[in-house]
Amino acid sequence: MGLKSLLAKPFADYIARKVYAASRNAVDRQQKIMLSLVRQASRTKFGRDHQFSLINDYAAFKKNVPIRDYEGLRFYIDKMVAGESDVLWPGKPLYLAKTSGTTSGVKYIPLTKESVPSHINAARNALLMYVHETRNTDFINGKMIFLQGSPELFEKNGINTGRLSGIVYHFVPGYLLRNRMPKYETNCIEDWETKVLAIANETLNENMSLISGIPPWVLMYFEKLTELTGKQTVLEVFPNFSLFVYGGVNYEPYRAKIESIVGRKIPSIETYPASEGFIAFQDSQHAEGLLLNVDAGIFFEFIPASEVMDENPTRIMLSDVALGVNYAIIINNNAGLWGYNIGDTIKFVSLQPHRIVVTGRIKHFISAFGEHVIGEEVEYALLQAAAAENIAIAEFTVAPQVNPDSGLPYHEWFVEFGTQPNDMKAFALKVDDFLQQKNIYYKDLIEGKILRPLEITLIQPGGFRSFMKAKGKLGGQNKVARLSNDRLIADELKEWTVC
Repeated sequence: MGLKSLLAKPFADYIARKVYAASRNAVDRQQKIMLSLVRQASRTKFGRDHQFSLINDYAAFKKNVPIRDYEGLRFYIDKMVAGESDVLWPGKPLYLAKTSGTTSGVKYIPLTKESVPSHINAARNALLMYVHETRNTDFINGKMIFLQGSPELFEKNGINTGRLSGIVYHFVPGYLLRNRMPKYETNCIEDWETKVLAIANETLNENMSLISGIPPWVLMYFEKLTELTGKQTVLEVFPNFSLFVYGGVNYEPYRAKIESIVGRKIPSIETYPASEGFIAFQDSQHAEGLLLNVDAGIFFEFIPASEVMDENPTRIMLSDVALGVNYAIIINNNAGLWGYNIGDTIKFVSLQPHRIVVTGRIKHFISAFGEHVIGEEVEYALLQAAAAENIAIAEFTVAPQVNPDSGLPYHEWFVEFGTQPNDMKAFALKVDDFLQQKNIYYKDLIEGKILRPLEITLIQPGGFRSFMKAKGKLGGQNKVARLSNDRLIADELKEWTVC
């Protein structure tokens, strides 16, 4: 056992005690964080405009701080990006995380000297909680790869700017630097296909033990490895590969294919990082859900997803959440985001401690007829049907077909299979049945002859990757939207459908 492995266990136990102590007192910690954030930002422009000096409890906070998305905060963000100090948070941001929005174009999310450590520590804690529970330190002495965006930064009005994953690259702890791959120059390659090839060539003869990234792009890396080496499985290339860390999308649609190409089931850790803050991470291999990061400079609020578009939605803090309710998650943090709707929906699967699962995106739903089908439901329906028939799914998305050439409207599912069902119509009906079980409104529309059962449109092998490449969104933090309430993606996918 190496020195790092030896030291990791007592350090992991120390961190676990701290994490669980905070979780046991989560409501109290959240109230203190709220007041601390308000106090620290009271002299900023935002703090003065919203009378932070008068806020001494959550009722006053809700009264003074409205819920906003990026566009709602843009007046302040633009001033901050222009180089002004003391706008949303004291001083200037340490970094601006550049992200792409749908309606807002390029978005700049502030990272401050107070918020950056929260991102780094949460990622570290996820690994240490795994060590604490499993006592497994095998991955620590091998090489580790993080499939991420370019670490190159550029300056915008005196503030270093780049992708979040690229910014985080500069904060890898010193004790991991010798283990980290790929090299800096490789990580700076912008074209994803070129980058994956370079990473595969650089790592195929190394002792890789931990691999991290968004599942569809990790799968692309695995496929390139087996192609280059002629091996059947990743474990033949990396026999000591023992831990997979992922986030960004639900792993389940990719699990079967990844485990097949790896050669067996690999222990995994799920994380929930966002530019706005590190929301949650998996703390146990046995408990469902991700542990909410309640002690990391973020004050969380929640709005029932069914009310998120209302003028005066119900707005609660952690003390009032309930199990199984679909909530839009709102954050206030030590980077200067206030009442910020990040666009994700979650539900709690445990309140002791507070564990969540991500259920989708607020803007990713289908409700062309009032059914309000969400990402969690379509993933459940397809995966249940696929498991029943031992079918592998490569990728999929769903859109409404409101004006078909004939017959009733329906939901059109664009699916790229790893292995196809023998009877596509029977498989589609099975998926439809599972969706009806999950969404009563959809069931009512089918039974009431408002909609007909869903139809599946086949996508060519590799079609979704080609689609993402054509959109300039291959790799990095980009992912395919599971569903949408219009036909924009559906129409663009026609080029890759099977005739």
